[in-house]
Amino acid sequence: MNKDITIIGAGSWGTAIAILLAGKGCRVKLWVRENQLLDSIKNTGENGTYLPGITLPRNIEASNDLELCCRNSGAVILATPSHAVRDMAGRMQPYMNKDQIIVSLAKGIENETLLRVSQVIGEFMPDNALAVVSGPSHAEEVAAGIPTAVVASSAKRAVAEYIQDLFMTPRFRVYTNPDVIGVELGGALKNIIALGAGIIDGLGLGDNTKAAVMTRGIVEMARLGESLGARRNTFAGLSGIGDLIVTCTSMHSRNRRAGIAIGQGKSLEEVIGSTRMVVEGIRTTRSACHLAKQQGVEMPITQEIYNLLYNHADIKNSVMNLTMRSKTHEMEDIAETNGFEWE
Repeated sequence: MNKDITIIGAGSWGTAIAILLAGKGCRVKLWVRENQLLDSIKNTGENGTYLPGITLPRNIEASNDLELCCRNSGAVILATPSHAVRDMAGRMQPYMNKDQIIVSLAKGIENETLLRVSQVIGEFMPDNALAVVSGPSHAEEVAAGIPTAVVASSAKRAVAEYIQDLFMTPRFRVYTNPDVIGVELGGALKNIIALGAGIIDGLGLGDNTKAAVMTRGIVEMARLGESLGARRNTFAGLSGIGDLIVTCTSMHSRNRRAGIAIGQGKSLEEVIGSTRMVVEGIRTTRSACHLAKQQGVEMPITQEIYNLLYNHADIKNSVMNLTMRSKTHEMEDIAETNGFEWE
């Protein structure tokens, strides 16, 4: 296994994975976009902007030289926000060779094209093996060595198992799954539901309401995923219900925090302006609504969050729109298609 690894993006998640891999003896090159942050990392030995208080191992080399970072690495890991992937993939392309494995850590759906991140990367580097890693994994906890489990997915089994071996430690467990579509969509769509969970907390509506939104939210996620070729069972796994739980309940979750602020009456502009970090669910809500319309899929929670974010809907009316929807079965496939005799 080539132990030269590149990580593109020095946010909290990219830095946490750099620490993880450096701890396994990998020689990690961490590409840093901002010169000020690069100087700070070199001078202090930590990423004080995104992961303050955690010392970076010496076998992490921070650099803003993209060619230096990309060349000769066995794996190149993209840890940028999803909306930056297209630009980044285009910049990386001249320095890549087809034997390098590309790993996407981004969780989103491109607004303009409605493509998943791996599809965007594939447009620039179609001959490279590609994997995605997703699951309930706050950067702060991974960097601190708190036990975590994620899933690695690739169209090629050998690639998924390579990433499994590369990332696995006694405190970072990696499963594999061949369903790239489901794993990617699970990681992206759960951020929308986390916004909703935060809004509920901001409104003070209680645990019952949040549990209902989380449970019905995973149904929406799986419904859209199936329409796009994913396996429904994937959404019951780490990149679906696992990531949904952690983003809907933890204050580490920037999507939940953004939702809380919206529920407390702050505008979308105020929420975006209050943090340097990207709130992926805001952009993904737009993409998911357009995909749902394109696919003819019903996603009422996602639609109401879209209305709040982009149509300036009244928040109390949005809640009422959900609670007063026409009655239906909880699981239509059980009630209508699986042969139950229900008198």
